[in-house]
Amino acid sequence: MILAPSLLAAPLDDLGQAAKEMEEAGATWLHLDIMDGHFVPNLTFGPGTVGALKERVASFLDVHLMVENPSFWIEPFAAAGADLLTIHIEADRHPQRTLAAIRKKGLKAGLALSPATHESALEYLWNDLDLVLLMTVNPGFAGQAFLEPVLEKIRRVQARAKALGWEGFIQVDGGVDEKTGPLCRAAGAQVLVAGKAIFGRPDPKEGFRSLTLRLQGDEAHG
Repeated sequence: MILAPSLLAAPLDDLGQAAKEMEEAGATWLHLDIMDGHFVPNLTFGPGTVGALKERVASFLDVHLMVENPSFWIEPFAAAGADLLTIHIEADRHPQRTLAAIRKKGLKAGLALSPATHESALEYLWNDLDLVLLMTVNPGFAGQAFLEPVLEKIRRVQARAKALGWEGFIQVDGGVDEKTGPLCRAAGAQVLVAGKAIFGRPDPKEGFRSLTLRLQGDEAHG
């Protein structure tokens, strides 16, 4: 089980310090939501932010591209130090080509599905994937409520991955907390992205540790 703090929910006046504190709390992955104001309404981080964080932390930088024309952004984010680039299938007419290009740069390649996108979209792409991200909220805004119908999609994707012998990660993002996180784990997710459940606490480091223990405890008793 990997818990990836979402830096979109962190204090933006000192993102580097927030990232360091997550590492001190035990985080090995950091999740960055890149929004372009087109695929989704908001604007967030760019390659410069990723590059600055790469100089301050040793964590695996999990970069989620909520952008149109994601292939354009492979080179800038690869140069900045991203370890994983996840694109949205809804934003790319030729996802296999883009995923292959990400891997050619030496990065891990991920594909995100919004809640309304059926998992059958993955069928010809499994061999090009290191991670499948199943959104449990609609992309574009932090702090949204968890959509429980996606749990069944997680179960179906996990079953298909097992049947194929696929060895990548199933990730969930959106509304993950001490209640919904264990449900996602039980459904088959291995990487959980959490923002408010960590950074919304008075002490974010304690928030990370508390949620980690809750998820690990659920795993031990599952």
